[in-house]
Amino acid sequence: MFTDIVSSTARATDLGDRRWRELLDRHDQAVRRHLTHFRGREVNTTGDGFVASFDGPARAIECACAIRETARKLSLEIRADVHTGEVEVRGDDIAGIAVHIAARVVSLAEPREVLVSRTVVDLVAGSGIEFADRGEHGLTGVSGTWRLLAVADP
Repeated sequence: MFTDIVSSTARATDLGDRRWRELLDRHDQAVRRHLTHFRGREVNTTGDGFVASFDGPARAIECACAIRETARKLSLEIRADVHTGEVEVRGDDIAGIAVHIAARVVSLAEPREVLVSRTVVDLVAGSGIEFADRGEHGLTGVSGTWRLLAVADP
């Protein structure tokens, strides 16, 4: 799972360093609470977002949606994505094509949107999670096209 705060630079500029840091600290604390609740593992932070791994894609989707709602309560918007695949563990970090794909997909998400790859949709069949088709997309540096879907709002 990747998350990213929408328009973070503009918000930081509007708020100033101290107030932005305080807001970002509240965001980060909330994300970490959700990661614990949904059994995710924080892999890395990206300054205004997180990279996390999970032992199941449905929990990753539920976590991303919970983070989205908490961000809204903080007057922030996030975009997020969930993709699954083989990863290389490098100490506390992860690497591999699946990570590159997830990094590309999050950049295509609209504000407040949680995007997933078709691979994830197939794995959560029967979970009750609903999706809206967002079409086929080329991902920079990755061959072929990828069908992406947005998690439907409850």
